[in-house]
Amino acid sequence: MEHAQLLLLGTEGCHLCDLAYQVLANIGLAQHIQIIDIAENEHMVEQFGERIPVLQDSLTKDCLNWPFNEQQVIEWLEN
Repeated sequence: MEHAQLLLLGTEGCHLCDLAYQVLANIGLAQHIQIIDIAENEHMVEQFGERIPVLQDSLTKDCLNWPFNEQQVIEWLEN
């Protein structure tokens, strides 16, 4: 069975992305996150540019849009 990878979609220098990463670190998920800079991908900028930071499940493509807190991330992961 393939395990989902959590992607944190954002851009370099994005203050909100830094805050989102800290939320994930606070609940022990920092080592399970792949940070994706969407700036070089036109399609991703169109899809996510106004919503970043976005936490995405790499398998299901489900997304949790900012703003989110620790409890919201936990609930999102449980669903």
